[in-house]
Amino acid sequence: MVLPASHEVTQLLKAWTAGDEAALGKLTPLVYEQLHEAARRCMAGERPGHTLQTTALVNEVYLRLVDCGEMNWQDRAHFFAVSAQLMRRILIDFARSRDYQKRGGGAIQVSLNEAPSISSQPDANIVALDSALKSLATVDERKSKVVELRFFGGLSIEETSEVLRVSVETVVRDWRLAKAWLLRELSEGT
Repeated sequence: MVLPASHEVTQLLKAWTAGDEAALGKLTPLVYEQLHEAARRCMAGERPGHTLQTTALVNEVYLRLVDCGEMNWQDRAHFFAVSAQLMRRILIDFARSRDYQKRGGGAIQVSLNEAPSISSQPDANIVALDSALKSLATVDERKSKVVELRFFGGLSIEETSEVLRVSVETVVRDWRLAKAWLLRELSEGT
């Protein structure tokens, strides 16, 4: 994936913040591919036939970003950090609403032969991950942000380093430690 130049995206974000609606039109194609790739990574762990599709996730993020019209965008890194946070929130909200529905709301009839293929386990996993990330944030906010940016935002180590304004080595270390911490937390919950 070819990433747009950081300065070009930053200039368009600042112009959009200043009220230039044409800047949003120019910005969208520049960031859409990376947002779509991040959403694809987030959705890769979901069950087949998930009702929230990658493009729908990107569109929902886009709509929420447009609603943040008064946001004072600092730069490209800030934009993708907010996008990662929005993807996380959307997926968590979707998983929670699906959990409420499995109690009977909107139930569909499924034969016993089909039941294993529609398990809600991936949604439960994303809610558990969210809970574990909140716990991690109380212990170490930066490690929690690293996971959010890498997992939900699909950012590379270098991009995460840029967003958090820390060295690449720090991100690598935080990523490794956060994964180990989360694995332990999620394993204890089962």
